[in-house]
Amino acid sequence: VNIGFLRMATHVSKNTSELHLDRFYKSFDDVKDKKFDGLIITGSPVERLPFEEVDYWEELQMIMDWSQKNVTSTLHICWGAQAALFHHYGVDKYEMPEKLVGIFEHKVMLPKERLVHGFDPYFVAPHSRYTDIEEDKVRAHPELQVLAESDEAGIFLLGSKDGKNLFMTGHLEYAATPLAEEYERDMKKGR
Repeated sequence: VNIGFLRMATHVSKNTSELHLDRFYKSFDDVKDKKFDGLIITGSPVERLPFEEVDYWEELQMIMDWSQKNVTSTLHICWGAQAALFHHYGVDKYEMPEKLVGIFEHKVMLPKERLVHGFDPYFVAPHSRYTDIEEDKVRAHPELQVLAESDEAGIFLLGSKDGKNLFMTGHLEYAATPLAEEYERDMKKGR
């Protein structure tokens, strides 16, 4: 597996040094003439901002458009899922009354779909977010299908019927302690 890391050229990172980014990351201009088997667009702590106010929104839209012809399949995680659902399908996000945080049980809705084939009928997954997607628009959209959902946390996995786009609203990538650490941090801040 050959992995490359992209950075947003239009964003100045507050948490990672420019030297590190220059050494290990490429810009979209460096890869835009290439083809890829997969792309992961991750979350970002900007979920409470309108998409248009995110300083790299235009660049991200270019990448999402490019991915439709140059990437076999793209996985969008948390805010990345919300951004892509809005950009590609007009499904907006909204702020919830309080943060959704915890580990929730989810039901596989389409067990014969390749991505979830072999999953147990129920599985648990962590969520940590202030915003959610317009579920009624997802369910009504002819190009989207819900793959797994939770009574408490809502839609967790969904995808485009052509397999080009996969969306995960939670965080399967969390290790054992980050969710607890994030919860404790939020509690100290009074959230």
